[in-house]
Amino acid sequence: MALTLEQKQQVVAEVSEVAANAYSAVAAEYHGIGVAKLTELRVQAREKGVVLKVVKNTLAKRAFEGTKFESMSDRMTGPLLLAFSMEDLGSAARVVFDFSKENNALETKIVSVGGEVYGPEELERVSKLPTRDEAISILMATMNAPVTKLVQTMNAVPGKFVRTVAAIKDAKEAA
Repeated sequence: MALTLEQKQQVVAEVSEVAANAYSAVAAEYHGIGVAKLTELRVQAREKGVVLKVVKNTLAKRAFEGTKFESMSDRMTGPLLLAFSMEDLGSAARVVFDFSKENNALETKIVSVGGEVYGPEELERVSKLPTRDEAISILMATMNAPVTKLVQTMNAVPGKFVRTVAAIKDAKEAA
């Protein structure tokens, strides 16, 4: 059944709001995937903070106007499933990449991060980007490393001195 003008405007508004708040997006062709598998994909996406939308390309193009995903409009052809990362850069790519390993019917067409559009070959690279918590952990470890190394170095000098004195003591006692 065709959508009315009001329904189309509502869909455009919803997708536009999601696109305005998303960090990255992935467009994948879903032709040939059954309803059960798509439901499974939606559940996985929801758990990871990814919003999935299946929208006509003309409505998606209108929704992308004025957002950082506007450059995706030129490459949108065929029935596409749009995945938006709402929590970190790589979450949508991770969901699509993991799901496409098991389901060859899900074929990535477009990957967009920060307004830049990439081809499907970049999906794996984007999927390996760290999550927010992982990035903070890496940053903290990097900031903590020099201090830890300094403390270890400062502790090594007295420790070595004590071991040397103990060795001399043991040598004198043995003689």
